[in-house]
Amino acid sequence: MSIIDRIKPEFEIVDKVETIRYLEHGWPTALCRWHAHEEYELHLVVKTSGKVFVGDYVGQFSPGSLFLTGPNLPHNWVTEESSSNLVPLRDMLIQFNHETLKKAFTAFPEFVELDHLLESSRSGIEFKNYDPELAKKHLELIRDSQGMKRLLYFLNFLHELNEWSEKVTLSLTKLNPSLSSSSQHRINEVVNYVIDNYKNNISLVEAAKIANMSESAFSRYFMKTTGNRFSEFVSRIRLGRACVMLYETDKNISTIAFASGYNNLANFNRQFVKLKGMTPREYRKTAYKGLISE
Repeated sequence: MSIIDRIKPEFEIVDKVETIRYLEHGWPTALCRWHAHEEYELHLVVKTSGKVFVGDYVGQFSPGSLFLTGPNLPHNWVTEESSSNLVPLRDMLIQFNHETLKKAFTAFPEFVELDHLLESSRSGIEFKNYDPELAKKHLELIRDSQGMKRLLYFLNFLHELNEWSEKVTLSLTKLNPSLSSSSQHRINEVVNYVIDNYKNNISLVEAAKIANMSESAFSRYFMKTTGNRFSEFVSRIRLGRACVMLYETDKNISTIAFASGYNNLANFNRQFVKLKGMTPREYRKTAYKGLISE
């Protein structure tokens, strides 16, 4: 399945009987799909390696990878096709409700400490170098408890993650939480257009037509709803695909640049350094050493 096939997220409705919902599953599973839901999701990968898709982010996961995704942020974890063996337990995760936390913030001012963490999760967060055994222990305590005890274990884990210094924000695009479903649909239509056409010239005019707006109104709307300029989003998608080709193929850099939608090698290098802080050649060399995960 290609990234284009994954870009249209299935919207998942989560049962709100409890404040915290614990889930776990193996691989392969029907639960592994490009989807979004209103709940926050704290997700630990226990086994296998593969690609993670969070919003417009494309990266790698491995055993011990720990992520937090916010409301309505599409995501998926896809194990590499070479891992054909059945895996009884690949993922441990908890989902928790946004509205419940808002009420808790009102009732308990101390919860404001978590505000930045939860707001950042709207772009997706990876907690780098967090002890996987400790993360698993936290999730097992939540899994094996009920009621108030489960809530306390959950808050303790969330507090530790809030204090963790090695957090990496993933997706450039995040939806405004106040967006209506029709507004989200407009943005998704434009995102689909970019993903389907990133190799070609991306036209702001065409994107505005898809959103049924004037160019100026669309530019303002896209910035307001995602927090990013349209041109930045297009560049992020193109460079994300370039990164995949850099560490998965031995194609030369100029070929990768043109295959990613850049007609000018100098511009490709300049944009790559701006986003990644290193040249494409340096990125490939570092990726081969296994020192970066995207």
